[in-house]
Formats: sequence, structure tokens, C-alpha cells
Amino acid sequence: MSETPKSGNGTEPWLEIVRRQVGSLHYGVVQIVVHDSQVTQIEKTERVRLDKAAAQTKTILAKRETGA
Repeated sequence: MSETPKSGNGTEPWLEIVRRQVGSLHYGVVQIVVHDSQVTQIEKTERVRLDKAAAQTKTILAKRETGA
């Protein structure tokens, strides 16, 4: 098994990518894909909560109807 190069702070480079992806999510999933014991891909899927989005849409529509 080959050694994965480390970043300047001694951690795996992919670990910092995962930290940034997780830190940027409100709701969602970060998946780590591994091939032959090596991280080969990082996927981020962000979700939008409809209850909050629906409330915002209602507010916008109400403002348009009243001309506010």
C-alpha cells in the first residue's frame, strides 16, 4: 500500500477538502469514495428544506400582492 502525501499541517489532503465541504453545508451529505484503500472522490449533495423555502416564498408573494 502506497503512502498518501500529507499537507503542510500533517493531515491527509482529502481530509481538509472534506472539512470544507461539511462546513459549507446546511443540510446534505458528503460522501467519500475509496478505491484500493485510497480516497479517490469526494461528493457533496446539498438539500434545501422546503418548509423554510415555502415560508419565504409565501412572504415574497404576499409582498408582491400588497405592492410592498
